[in-house]
Amino acid sequence: MDTILDVRNLTVSFRTARGSVRAVRGVSFALPRGRTLAIVGESGSGKSVTARSILRLLEGNAVIESGEILYDGRDLLKIPEKEMCRIRGSRISIIFQDPFSSLDPIMKVGHQITEAMLLRNKAGADRISRSAAREKALKLMEEVGIPDPDIRCDQYPFEFSGGMRQRIVIAIALAADPDILICDEPTTALDVTIQAQILELIGRLKAQRGLSVIFITHDLGVVAQTADDIAVMYAGKIVEFGTAEEVFRDPRHPYTWALLSSVPDPDAKGKLEAIPGTPPDMICPPEGDAFAARNKYALEIDFEQEPPPFSVSPTHWAATWLLHPDAPEVKPALHSRSSVL
Repeated sequence: MDTILDVRNLTVSFRTARGSVRAVRGVSFALPRGRTLAIVGESGSGKSVTARSILRLLEGNAVIESGEILYDGRDLLKIPEKEMCRIRGSRISIIFQDPFSSLDPIMKVGHQITEAMLLRNKAGADRISRSAAREKALKLMEEVGIPDPDIRCDQYPFEFSGGMRQRIVIAIALAADPDILICDEPTTALDVTIQAQILELIGRLKAQRGLSVIFITHDLGVVAQTADDIAVMYAGKIVEFGTAEEVFRDPRHPYTWALLSSVPDPDAKGKLEAIPGTPPDMICPPEGDAFAARNKYALEIDFEQEPPPFSVSPTHWAATWLLHPDAPEVKPALHSRSSVL
């Protein structure tokens, strides 16, 4: 399968007054061309930091300690900032969580869409005139489902609903015809009905344009609708990776089980399960498996030694001692996955 983006051993920390926060710890994954990878996990698991590292959009106190991010045969972490500007928003675009804060409140939306196209002129790309850029902006607005684009392109963001603002943000992200679209929780600020419409829109645009998509979310319902592959993150690490079907049908990491068990099911009886405790302090990450303190199936070795990943199938792996084929003998009885799913 053709790989368009390859992230290798990415490690990112943030300098703070209390110490260095180890937000991302040795993350590796490949994004195949034309597929959607969902990165899931609780807040603070390192999802958004991983996504922003790809575009080098991290805060000033961030330190990329190690790793490679390979796109088009080049490491994005090593190219000059001027060259990165030609890639950011042009070859790789991002949609952020809150559409209102993503838009300039005093600039007409049509101008904000054409801005991405006109900036490419300065970057030395194929030149486009202002009239041609406006014409393309109108077509983009129509493509993302905004009615009367010739009228609405001259309106301001406050004149649009939340769902329509997010459609404008999507149009801006697509304006320069990117290869990769990063969606950083793009539906969190929207109600459920509008959320479904935006997800359907992103899926349709992906198919029409042949986009490769990275979808950042904590919502497994969103994942079920959008993802081809899933990376489950906890405490700055990917703890399970596989196709969507593999992760939903045969999850192997206790954290994945806990996430699936906490999803409301209208047909289920009994109390909804919650994940006990809180994520660890990433200034001093725990030894062993970072999820051990919250894991009712934890083994003694989970508190002592970090579990290595083991292969479930050629496309599915997990890092947990509980089901690892090489796990040492332990006294506690192993519990069945069916008891938590």
